[in-house]
Amino acid sequence: MKRLIVAVLLVAALAAAGCAKKQAELPAVEGSAAPDFTLKDLSGKPVQLSALKGKLVLVNFWATWCPPCREEIPSMVKLNQAMQGKNFQMLAISIDEGGKGAVEDFFKRGGVTLPALLDTDGQVSRRYGTTGVPETFVVDPKGIIRKKVVGGLDWSHPEVIQALQELMTAK
Repeated sequence: MKRLIVAVLLVAALAAAGCAKKQAELPAVEGSAAPDFTLKDLSGKPVQLSALKGKLVLVNFWATWCPPCREEIPSMVKLNQAMQGKNFQMLAISIDEGGKGAVEDFFKRGGVTLPALLDTDGQVSRRYGTTGVPETFVVDPKGIIRKKVVGGLDWSHPEVIQALQELMTAK
């Protein structure tokens, strides 16, 4: 009888561990807490999402080889400029396997200045459940994903900027 109880408890513990792991691997969705991550920026400095709590954060997954991403970048630069000095942080996360060199070369050729992070092994993009690029998550000051955008968007459009400003002050 003791062996049966031990076996049942062992099976239950393994099943519970398996369920917990599957829950942790669910993709990021609107209304849920944004998965925390730490990635290095182009200067090698680590940036942690949870350290930005209290700010509205635009988490954008992109790549230099992606035509819709290249079309979207100028509007992201304009948005970043429009939001300077506000409770806002943009994180342009490159999934380029070429890493820092590919991003720096792209930025230099295009005259682009954005806060870029490197996800060359794809761990963070997988954690967010991205299906391609560009894909963007708008994370509110409390760390909750308020909007997921699949595909390119004109981030500098006045209505988009207004909506983001409203999210910065929403309670």
